[in-house]
Amino acid sequence: MEKLQSLLDTIASFVWGPLFLIPLLLLTGLWLTIKLRGIQFRTLGPALRLALWERRDKDAEGGDISQFQALTTALAATVGVGNIVGVAAAISIGGPGALFWMWVTGLVGMASKYSEAFLAVRFRTVDAKGQASGGPQYYLKRALPGNWGVALSIVFAVFAVLASFGIGNMTQANAVAENVQSAFGVPAMITAVVMVVLVALVILGGIKAIGHVTAALVPIMIVFYVLGALYILVVNIADVPAALGLIFGQAFTGKAAAGGAFGGFLIAMQMGVARGIFSNESGMGSAAIAAAAAKTTHPVRQGLVSMTQTFIDTIIVVSCTGLVLVTTGVWDSGESPAVLTSMAFSHGLPGEWGGYIVAVGVILFAFSTILGWSYYGDRCVERLFGARATLWYRIVFTLVVYVGATIPLTIVWSFADIMNGLMALPNLIGLLVLSGLIARETAHYLRNDPKLRAGRAEVEDFMEGQPADV
Repeated sequence: MEKLQSLLDTIASFVWGPLFLIPLLLLTGLWLTIKLRGIQFRTLGPALRLALWERRDKDAEGGDISQFQALTTALAATVGVGNIVGVAAAISIGGPGALFWMWVTGLVGMASKYSEAFLAVRFRTVDAKGQASGGPQYYLKRALPGNWGVALSIVFAVFAVLASFGIGNMTQANAVAENVQSAFGVPAMITAVVMVVLVALVILGGIKAIGHVTAALVPIMIVFYVLGALYILVVNIADVPAALGLIFGQAFTGKAAAGGAFGGFLIAMQMGVARGIFSNESGMGSAAIAAAAAKTTHPVRQGLVSMTQTFIDTIIVVSCTGLVLVTTGVWDSGESPAVLTSMAFSHGLPGEWGGYIVAVGVILFAFSTILGWSYYGDRCVERLFGARATLWYRIVFTLVVYVGATIPLTIVWSFADIMNGLMALPNLIGLLVLSGLIARETAHYLRNDPKLRAGRAEVEDFMEGQPADV
């Protein structure tokens, strides 16, 4: 078992190392940012308005759920343990500078998230049960010529299904069981049974049930957690400038480890990018699967809504965790990343409130992640084996929740990291090859509807004049 663990750790270190996935993710996001002329900066305001305040895209068609429900389903899958434990791991190993690289990953990743959501809606289809299906497992097949597009789509679907049982299920269930036992003294077996029942009640109802639950749960859990963090930052406002100085100062030196400044920089960048992608999933293609289920008048509109998910996840939630860790000073305490955030909140809030906020945050974040990833795996199973296989997948996925909550998961964590990285590879290839199409269609749409207020009839009118080669 130790040899297997060592092998998996070695593979995970390479996949998420400075010579493979990290530069590919960053450079893809940077390339898309350039091709789309900084779309994440120039359209963020209208995109947030459309995502959070205008919950119904006027005259929207296609899809199974609203744009807001698609957004909350994607947020449910990404705002998870990575926002609490993952951030603590990045900062404790890579130093406060790792948070800077998480921000960089989030900002360039917004262009990647926009692009994959755009493609998901642009090339979505309908399965045998009449449900929308889209994401890399379809747009790689339908948009890329020849057998290589088909091959990439299958590779993505296989890795995504495997990842759904790891990062989207067992690791999250384990985090819930551990936190419930630690905070409230409830045995893991009881928590496991309760979770199995709750997960079954939601996911057996399909995307519509998942969308309704995440639309209600996700805003509450994010606001609950962020308010607790903001209270700590306000109370410790005098320490915030110094914390920011550490973050920016160590972004290129790390913790000045034994390897020197350059070695520290590599550790800070590697931990920041890896944990940032683990948190917001930009470039991995997973969130595009939820985007494909949205009712919308045009792929650009859903792409912009989906783009805000990375902003909320990384620029807001991850920043809150990271700043609390640095301002309270616990990041360098030597404690395990699993307890660092709880320590920081306990240090910053009166009484037992800090521990309770983190415990409840982990429970809600992890449970919602299970719901979101169940849908990702469901759509990839549908791509591989057809619509009839999805019920069996949901049943197995639900039962695996019990396994994850009741056994040690060291090997599963390493396996999940590998699957996450490998599922991103075919998606990133597709984004780079299709970047010209994405840029052309996006530019044409935004020239005609820069404020994202057009109804379906108006969209149809100006799309009729779109160039034939788009």
